[in-house]
Order: sequence, then C-alpha cells, then structure tokens
Amino acid sequence: MIPAANRNENWLKQIKPYTERLADIPELVVEGKLSRMVGLTLEAEGCRAAIGSLCQVETKSGKKIGAEVVGFSGGRIFLMPTANTHGLEPGCRVIPLGKQGLARVGFSLLGRVLDGAGNALDDKGPLKTDAKVSLNGQSINPLSRKPIRDSLDVGVRAINSILAVGRGQRMGLFAGTGVGKSVLLGMMTKYTSADVVVVGLIGERGREVNEFVLKILGEEGMQRSVVVASPADDSPLMRVHGAMLATSIAEYFRNQGLDVLLLMDSLTRYAQAHREIALAIDEPPATKGYPPSVFAKLPHLVERAGNADEGGGSITAFYTVLAEGDDTNDPIADAARGVLDGHIVLSRSLAESGHFPAIDIEASISRVMPDIVDSKHIGMSRELRRLYSLYERNKDLISVGAYQAGSDVRIDEAIEKNAAILEFLQQDMDEAVDISRSLTELEVLLGVN
Repeated sequence: MIPAANRNENWLKQIKPYTERLADIPELVVEGKLSRMVGLTLEAEGCRAAIGSLCQVETKSGKKIGAEVVGFSGGRIFLMPTANTHGLEPGCRVIPLGKQGLARVGFSLLGRVLDGAGNALDDKGPLKTDAKVSLNGQSINPLSRKPIRDSLDVGVRAINSILAVGRGQRMGLFAGTGVGKSVLLGMMTKYTSADVVVVGLIGERGREVNEFVLKILGEEGMQRSVVVASPADDSPLMRVHGAMLATSIAEYFRNQGLDVLLLMDSLTRYAQAHREIALAIDEPPATKGYPPSVFAKLPHLVERAGNADEGGGSITAFYTVLAEGDDTNDPIADAARGVLDGHIVLSRSLAESGHFPAIDIEASISRVMPDIVDSKHIGMSRELRRLYSLYERNKDLISVGAYQAGSDVRIDEAIEKNAAILEFLQQDMDEAVDISRSLTELEVLLGVN
C-alpha cells in the first residue's frame, strides 16, 4: 500500500503542468456599467477593481474617458474621472484595465513641461523616456536613510545664512497670496547647486504656468529642470496625480545618485484636491471641511522626499503652503509644520513695504541647521536674529522718539545696525548669492573676525 504522503506527492506532480498553464492565462476582465454620477464621482456596477487601479469609461459615441477607483461599497465601485465627463450617461461601459498609475521617467524629461498625466505640454516633440515607475513611489526604511549632513546652496542670502538648508531636507514655504513665493521659488530654481530641479505647479492659475516657465525660470533655469503643471481647471484627481508625478520624477533622479531640488507649489492645493475627492465619496468632514484621510495623505507625499540610503542621491524639497487669510495656523499649515523639517514664513507687511524676499526671520526656522553648519555660523545667525527681534520689539518707541539713546546698550546696537540688517536680508531677484559670500557678508555686518 502506498503511504498517504507519497500519494499526495505523486498527485501534485501530475497536476503541476496543468496549473502552470492556467497561470499563463490572463485574468478575465469583467466589464461593468455606469449606474450613477453624483458631482464628480462615477458609480459602476458589475465589475471589480482595486483601489487606485485604472478603468476606462466608454460612451455610446465611442469616447473613452480615463478614471481611477477611489472607493467601493458593496457591489459598487466609485470612480474619479481624469478628464471632462461630457457625454456620459447611464449604461456606459466601464472596463477595468487591471493596472495602477505609472510615471514615465528618464533624462530626456529635462527641459520639458508635462501635464498631470505625464504628457508633454510644450512643443518640443514626443517624450522619449527610459522607464516607468509607480506614481505611489516606494517607501524607504527610515533606518537606512542617509543622515542630513551637507548644506545645499539655494542662491538666496537670507536662507543660506540664517536658515541653512541641508541636502535631503523638507522645508515649508508659508505664505498668503501675492507675497512673492513664486518668484522666490524661481530664484532657487536658477541659483541652486542641485544637479536637477523638479517643479510641480499644482492647482495654480493657468496663466501663472506660462509666466513661471518663461519669465521666472527662463531658458537657463529650464536646462536642468522638469516642470509638471496641473492648473486649477484640471480635475481633482489630475491635480493629485500631478503632485505624485513630480515626486516620482524626483525619486528617479535621486535613484541615479543625483542631488534633486523638488519645488511644489502648492501643498495646500494638493490637500484641497484630496478633500474634493474624499467629500465626493461621502467621507465625513472633520477640521474646517477637511476629511481625516487628507491628513494621512500629506505625510505619505512628503516622506517620499529626503535622502536615499548611503551612497545614493537626495531630494531637497520646498513645499509652498497657502495661509488662507494670512492665518498660518489653518489645518493644512498646522499639519504641514508637523511633518516638515522646518518652515520659511513670508510676511505680507514686509512684501508691502518693498522688502524682497519677504522672509520673516523671527517666525522661520530650519530644524536641521545645527547638524549641517559649524558653531560660528550658528552663533552669527542667532546674533542677527537677536538684533532684528530687539529692534522690532521696540520699534514703536523708537519711531515716536520715546526711546532715549543710551538707555540700553543692546537696543542702541540694534538701532545702529538695523538699516544694514534690512539691506542684508533683501536681494534682487536677478542676483545670486552663494553660501560663501553670504557668510562673508554676515561676518562684515556683525563685525566678526
């Protein structure tokens, strides 16, 4: 009699060729039908698809509209379209494509302007890319990340000297509307020492995209840059994809061992796009209309930037955060501060007085600065902050003549150096000031040997 174990083994050997052949047969695609559309959300019945997978909705006239699965309930799946939904009606075919969103990447993207789907917006011919990567990226073990130890020159004197930025740092640029954040981003794009610059213009006005490329970046800045533009009239899903695409492109160049500067304008528009999607599938709002899932998406995007493992490249990221009504404590700004490695606050009062860049050095901080500069640099930065803050606290007394010279030696010094400090903190947008020159000028200002 054959033992049971041997019988099972013989049986498995016999059916193995058949199971291998079955594995080669592609999974049967089950089409569904569009049953309902509420706002921007499409509901389909009769098909199954995973969250984040792509589908195609085909109208009876033959028009095909891309969509992504954003939720499900029972036998229904919820889709968010990536294009105009004109022409959709009940009963349209919904075809699961069985794949996740991918980003086309390669060195040929340098100097190009793309939309949120990765298609060329410029007139420089078709894109020739080397590979495709996931839009969602790959998480990095926090223990394997290379520590931030080196400074990155951004070409802006106030940042290089007072708010030193490290390679692999994630910084927030907090500003209201019209205070010069786009111009400041353009300066950093042109004057940075990074190898590659990736710019994500997410949810901004369409007019600003062309202005940023032609006027702010210019021909020189575009040579080593990739611009991903998904303006305000794009669907919320396309705006989300634009931010993810810009990050995926930056990850590709980092994986090639390069130092990348990622500029995203803005993180707030990315969060607002997620809010539109979440509310459309009936997720309950929490803080100021933002559903809880929005606050989970922010760190997922931000954590993709930073350093790779030892020997790899880096992504130094600047995310602009729009302060609604100049309130830097709104939910998105508060959440962003918690996941970023520092923040630069732009002041409307400084901007209105003609001070550019309008950086409020009292409200700004770089959390990694003590790890990337020497003690002398830190000491000079603190001394300039002290003098600036001392003058600002006593500004009203000084301006009305109530303060008498000689009453306080520290205030006297702050008054004496205030004009020079203000001149030091300002910079013309066509002027580049590297780290070495920034520190030399700071030493002269403070009289340090």
